[in-house]
Amino acid sequence: MNNLKLFREVPLGLSFHSHDETLRFSAFDIERNRLFFLSSHNFIYTSHLSSFHEKGAWSNSTLTADVTSVDLEPADLVTSFEYIMEKEALLLGTSNGLLLLYNVDANATEIVGKVDGGVNCISLSPDGELVATITGFGQILVMTHDWDLLYETPLDDLPEDYHVNEENFLPGRLKQHPISWRGDGKYFATMSDVCGSDSLHRKLKFWERDSGALLASSEAKAFAGEVLEWMPSGAKVAAVYDRKAENECPSIVFFERNGLERSKFSINEGINAKVKFLKWNCSSDLLAGVVECENYDAIKIWYFSNNHWYLKHEIRYLKQDEVRIIWDPAKPLQLICWTLGGQVTVYNFVWITAVVDNSTALVIDGSNIHVTPLSLSLIPPPMYLFSLKFSSNVRGMAVYCKNSKNQLAAFLSDGSVCVVELPSIETWEELEGKEFSIESSHTEMVFGSILHLVWLDSRTLLAVSHYGFSHSNDLFQTSLNEGGLQGFYLQEIELECSEDLVPGLLTCSGWHATVSKRNALEEMIIGIAPNPAAKCSAYMQFSGGKVIKYISKSGISGGSPEQEYQGFSAPCPWMSVALVGSASPSKPVLFGLDEIGRLHASGRIVCNNCTSFSFYSNLADQVITHLILATKQDLLFIVDIVDIFHGELDSKYGNFVHVNSRKKEENENYMNIWERGAKIVGVLHGDEAAIILQTTRGNLECIYPRKLVLVSTINALVQKRFRDALLMVRRHRIDFNVIVDYCGWQAFSQSAPEFVRQNENIIEKLYKNHVSVPCPEAANAMLVGGLQNCPAGNKISSVLMAIRKALEDHYTESPARELCILTTLARSDPPLLEDALKRIKVIREKELSHADDQGRMSYPSAEEALKHLLWLADPDAVYEAALGLYDLNLAAIVALNAQKDPKEFLPFLQELERIPTLIMQYNIDLRLKRFEKALRHIASAGDSYYDDCMTLVKKNPQLFPLALQLFTDPAKRMPFLEAWGDQLSDEKCFEDAATIYLSCFNLDKALKSYRAINNWSGVLTVAGFLNMGKDEILNLASELCEELQALGKPGEAAKIALEYCGDVNTGVNLLISARDWEEALRVVFMHRREDLIKAVKDASVECANTLINEYEEGLEKVGKYLARYLAVRQRRLLLKAKLQSEELAASDLDDDAASEASSNFSGMSAYTTGTRKSSAASTCTASTKARDSRRQRKRGKIRPGSPGEEMALVEHLKSMSLTVEARHELKSLLISLMMFGEGETARKLQQMGENFQLSQMAAVRLAEDTISNDTINEHAHTLEQYTRKVAIKWFSNTNKLSLPALPATQENGSYASEYAIQVYNTNMVTVYASFES
Repeated sequence: MNNLKLFREVPLGLSFHSHDETLRFSAFDIERNRLFFLSSHNFIYTSHLSSFHEKGAWSNSTLTADVTSVDLEPADLVTSFEYIMEKEALLLGTSNGLLLLYNVDANATEIVGKVDGGVNCISLSPDGELVATITGFGQILVMTHDWDLLYETPLDDLPEDYHVNEENFLPGRLKQHPISWRGDGKYFATMSDVCGSDSLHRKLKFWERDSGALLASSEAKAFAGEVLEWMPSGAKVAAVYDRKAENECPSIVFFERNGLERSKFSINEGINAKVKFLKWNCSSDLLAGVVECENYDAIKIWYFSNNHWYLKHEIRYLKQDEVRIIWDPAKPLQLICWTLGGQVTVYNFVWITAVVDNSTALVIDGSNIHVTPLSLSLIPPPMYLFSLKFSSNVRGMAVYCKNSKNQLAAFLSDGSVCVVELPSIETWEELEGKEFSIESSHTEMVFGSILHLVWLDSRTLLAVSHYGFSHSNDLFQTSLNEGGLQGFYLQEIELECSEDLVPGLLTCSGWHATVSKRNALEEMIIGIAPNPAAKCSAYMQFSGGKVIKYISKSGISGGSPEQEYQGFSAPCPWMSVALVGSASPSKPVLFGLDEIGRLHASGRIVCNNCTSFSFYSNLADQVITHLILATKQDLLFIVDIVDIFHGELDSKYGNFVHVNSRKKEENENYMNIWERGAKIVGVLHGDEAAIILQTTRGNLECIYPRKLVLVSTINALVQKRFRDALLMVRRHRIDFNVIVDYCGWQAFSQSAPEFVRQNENIIEKLYKNHVSVPCPEAANAMLVGGLQNCPAGNKISSVLMAIRKALEDHYTESPARELCILTTLARSDPPLLEDALKRIKVIREKELSHADDQGRMSYPSAEEALKHLLWLADPDAVYEAALGLYDLNLAAIVALNAQKDPKEFLPFLQELERIPTLIMQYNIDLRLKRFEKALRHIASAGDSYYDDCMTLVKKNPQLFPLALQLFTDPAKRMPFLEAWGDQLSDEKCFEDAATIYLSCFNLDKALKSYRAINNWSGVLTVAGFLNMGKDEILNLASELCEELQALGKPGEAAKIALEYCGDVNTGVNLLISARDWEEALRVVFMHRREDLIKAVKDASVECANTLINEYEEGLEKVGKYLARYLAVRQRRLLLKAKLQSEELAASDLDDDAASEASSNFSGMSAYTTGTRKSSAASTCTASTKARDSRRQRKRGKIRPGSPGEEMALVEHLKSMSLTVEARHELKSLLISLMMFGEGETARKLQQMGENFQLSQMAAVRLAEDTISNDTINEHAHTLEQYTRKVAIKWFSNTNKLSLPALPATQENGSYASEYAIQVYNTNMVTVYASFES
């Protein structure tokens, strides 16, 4: 669904040497971009194609050319004219049979050969290696470019006794015989006469290049003229049928290489029309032809798509001009035309989408415009909804669709302008299959040949037209003589309609057009786009990319170009203006796509490899919110407009290229287009949120990107269009939670009534097949009372409760309403099945009462409601909920509808029905595991069930508190307390068990419980309650002392030995074992045991020496572990850098070329944190679980070379810090040493302790700093540097004293130790406090 737009036209004229001179031949030099023309006086004109693209070239009517001449005999004339790139010379064939090689640069002519009968046609192979010549005698000569003859073969099928000579030469053989090569040069085709037939019937013959063998020939057909053109891609050969015998116009027919006819189409002209030339463009998608009509010659351009040939453009010339065409060999959309009079025109075309802003496709096909509203139906081309028929072929059009107006203006190849006003799109379905004839607008003046056309408002057109060139209609030529206009003009065309607009019908006639303003242009305009932000305004782009804003005469500038707008850095044939910005007023932004695929916007380049783009708007005011673009890699990107202006394109969209990475991104910002070369043709705006792509084959594909669908859904939620949002999430299978979660479920709960009101019809449609339509006179009454309150913070239950309340308050009672309420109950979290069954129970009771038959129509039947509930919830859960209501009849109904086996549930229900009510409820509660209710019911059943209560509570220990509440009689209460204590003892909860035993006065069991947990104070306290004797308590204390000592609790054992046993020696020894030096000295001096002082002193000195050795070993371990950590870290960083470089190099490879093994390597490395994502790695087995458990147990171990070695080293360094108990013991030991006069030992111990602690803290800090960095500084990241930093900070925060200047040369914190001793001499308490900190 594309149209071919002419955006640049440059006509220049050659200056002839004489007035009667005309052009006869042309040739093209693709290497140096030169055009050669041969005139009737044998002058060769050489011009560079760049002359047509120079600034100001279009305003200069003369084409600059170098002129040389070729000398021929007076009776000789040139019959063929070709350029040989390998020779950099022109090859000329003459009627006398001369082959002339003319060097243009040297102006030298060389005779390279002569053929008998004269040269009829010369054709070069595409590679330039061979020259095929047809002589006047009908012979095919194939030579190399060095003029060596490869073979000679007759063109026609001649009799065996026929001799090729001048005597047998027939005058009829002077007619032209064409030669056409296939694009690869392997074959060529010719057209020859049929021997013994009339002159109209000919054959196509296909020849092999190297041997000259005849491969195939077609049937004899009535071919018209000497037109033969092989498609460069090699698929088809084009020729022309003469169909006058059938009283029809000529047809263009296509043949395959095997000589079989493939397809054809009519040129839709008069019977006497004649196709003079056919030319394929270099990409084989456009076929241009020169058709001689009754009053003019026309250049027609056809395009093939979906098995249909479209006439996309027509340019008319005067018949006497005898126009010729040639496509640029390198540019598929550049056409060069020249006339006998020397006018050379270069046309530049561009493909534009036929889908306009309102998502309507307007496809040009000759004199028809096929209309397809894509918002109503995606009709594949070449089909359409209806068609507009014009009086002449359409060259271009402009569409106006604003404020419910749909107007179309088309300019035709005969120079007229047609206007039609279409009805509202909603009524177009009534126009299906119709064709409407559109009359040309009435005018008393001419518009010239229109190049660009846009709407300024509903009654004003802005056009770029040119006057004074030969490809114009007769009316235009007549007006030229009257007005004398020449050149390009920018003009406004005012429109008026004399007919009234009839709703639902097209206004096809009665339009009057007048040129109200005309300005001569000094620069060429290559594009015009209307300004959506202002009325009667447009943006004009000039050939250099400059953009100027134009305001109509009703505006400020009086219809002249205004100040220059921010344009493009290069010419952009595709230009659009988008209205962007959520804040009012919105601003227009220009987007342009140049010929090399760069997308420009607001002076910057958005994308460098764009092939097509479009815009999407989800707002009613048509403000653009997203840019849709396709890239040369066949990727589809959806770009937020705000990202373009916030500079977030590179970070979010990666320069719009696909980088092959070993680690696939979780959230990609693009979609892969499944067919290569597909382009964006349109977008469905608003809630449709669709993108329409057209493949190279022509078929349409409509996709719904999830990003646009979510945007449109959220937009509907913001506007509180809940019905539209619900329909969108259902249609596109989006999680329904988006409706609730976007604004928060609390806010949605407040909007629940509006949600229910908008979706009333949907509710009816959902359940219309299950329930009948309710009676409108039904009463609005609640079935049951208040429901359980949903827990605060539960989203599902809160939202469903809000919906349920809205249904009950704002919706008339109906079967659909009741089923919706049941749905909200069944889908709550947890499901409120009992409430749902209560509602069904009420319905069933009304059915059984046979009362208020009219009111019962407001509800579904109980069976329907129950089946709906069983469909929503687990049938077993519904059955258990029915049992929980203690309604056996309801439970039986549920079981039957749940298709349970009656042999299973009927005996159980019958047994329940026979026993007392409380026992029935007790049994049901036990089955449903509702033990609290079961205990209450069995406790209410009487004293005879006391043992059952005890059994139930023992099996469910959580019931003990409830049992103590239910049984207040001490005789019944005490057994429960004792049973509770036994249960706690079995669970090893001896502390709680002892408390419970004490509450029921079971002191023996309480004593055992305290002793089981070595609670010596509790044991001795209970012993007091038991009135034990002194000896018994002494024995008990001795046993406890030995047990605590065996358990490694010498401090507590010392208290028992001193307080209960009176054994000072044992107590002091135990305090020494506990390293409680101060307490040991206190006890010694309290009991005046001087004999024990030496023992305490010797033990303290020995302990100090042991600690000194431990600190020395600790210092050595800290240094060793830190060195190992730094080595492992450095190795990891090097390997990581290597892997990143390999991954970057591999990202340039194609996915198919990348090795599977290499892509998995990074996930298997021991020094990477990434995880492999593959089908094998995702499988969880028992062996992997066992392996993971073993790794968990070994996590604390340091395994050299393992992936966790680095973190294990850091954790081990952290674990080496001094604990609170160790610092407290060290403080006590230092005080004792100072009391014993061992100052030197204390100083040494303090120094080693500080060195160890500072080194450990410095190592941990160094590891934490380097683990988050990707580099390691060998000079800065050292233990010495970090020890110095930590020491200064530590002592400044600890001692709270002003520090003297510390010498920087000290290492390993030794200066800190000296300073600590200095502080000790001043204030010893401060030093002790430093260890506790």
